[in-house]
Amino acid sequence: MPTFDQIEAQGIDPAMKLLPELMDSTRARVMLLTIGMQESRFEHRFQVLNGTTAKGPARSFWQFERGGGCKGVVQHELSKPHMRKVCEARGVDFTATAIWNAMETDDVLASAAARLLLWTDPRRLPELGDEKGSWRLYERVWRPGKPHPETWGKFYRQSLQHLYDKASL
Repeated sequence: MPTFDQIEAQGIDPAMKLLPELMDSTRARVMLLTIGMQESRFEHRFQVLNGTTAKGPARSFWQFERGGGCKGVVQHELSKPHMRKVCEARGVDFTATAIWNAMETDDVLASAAARLLLWTDPRRLPELGDEKGSWRLYERVWRPGKPHPETWGKFYRQSLQHLYDKASL
């Protein structure tokens, strides 16, 4: 499993350079790290089906589905122009299917898509420390089929602590 530093260096940092500067914030990074932990523990770039080797419908550490998050970032008026730019920079066709196929191995594309999916929510990102608000945002935007609120708090606190530690260096 990669560390948070590796996830940021290999995916989130370069993705943020492809997006408008105002999208990069500690609150956004806490959400990205927490959602990645919640969805895949940063261990699986595709959905693992009940301990088998078969691939489920979700791809990337953030577990995007072709007709869900991928379609959303391509079609939503707030994310569409930014996702198009990211696709051009990454050499990926601007379609939900092409993004879905590429994000299994392209952590920059996946990180950008995850940030843009958060961008589509009409509410502000939760304040740092607002664990309940962050869970509500995750539920609204990711719409998990089998939510696990019992693991969220631990992952949220780990992500928050990582970013606090990094800021104090």
